[in-house]
Amino acid sequence: MSEASQPPMDVVERVFGGGSSGAIKFAALLADHGVERGLIGPREVDRLWDRHLFNSAVLAELVPQNCRVVDVGSGAGLPGIPLAITRPDIRLTLLEPMARRIAWLQEVVDTLGLDVEVMRGRAEEPEVRRRLGGSDVVTARAVAPLERLAKWCLPLLRPGGELLALKGASAAEELDRDAAAVAKAGGGRQRLATCGADVLEVPTTVVVIGRDEQVGRRDGGRRRRKDG
Repeated sequence: MSEASQPPMDVVERVFGGGSSGAIKFAALLADHGVERGLIGPREVDRLWDRHLFNSAVLAELVPQNCRVVDVGSGAGLPGIPLAITRPDIRLTLLEPMARRIAWLQEVVDTLGLDVEVMRGRAEEPEVRRRLGGSDVVTARAVAPLERLAKWCLPLLRPGGELLALKGASAAEELDRDAAAVAKAGGGRQRLATCGADVLEVPTTVVVIGRDEQVGRRDGGRRRRKDG
């Protein structure tokens, strides 16, 4: 990655804090290998920081301390890797179904020395739900429309946990369109949030969906009736 394409160091430090050097290394890895390995498009190299790294890292504003996070459909490592760099307190799993992307994610984790689990699978698979169920937060970026995303991701959360879906300018319309389907899938409170407004020219738009607090009670009741 050319030096000219890196933003001012003070901006990097405002977003990444003590993880700034790791963020620079990750940007360089993406710039050097992302296109040839099919992780990003050629036009994305010149806007890695604003469109991808900063956009992902500011999600940390919505993530509680010391929580368990699953990044669904991690792909190139977005938003998971920037989030891990920014927030070393969280317990993060990068979930990705494609073998070549799993190999990339593991290389990045090893190179940057991150304490992050890389797992191959899809959110809707029973084994994935068994291993990762009960998480505090699930993140997703450019994975699927909200209706499908809710069906896949909400079962990975504990009741009261939150799905953080990074969306673009049409987030409000998508939330209005899919609100009923999201509620049917177990979504409780649904809202829009913005992150990075104090540092980014274009803040990150996030759809926040809490898993219905009643889901665990209903599921527990059904199990008790079945067992009885």
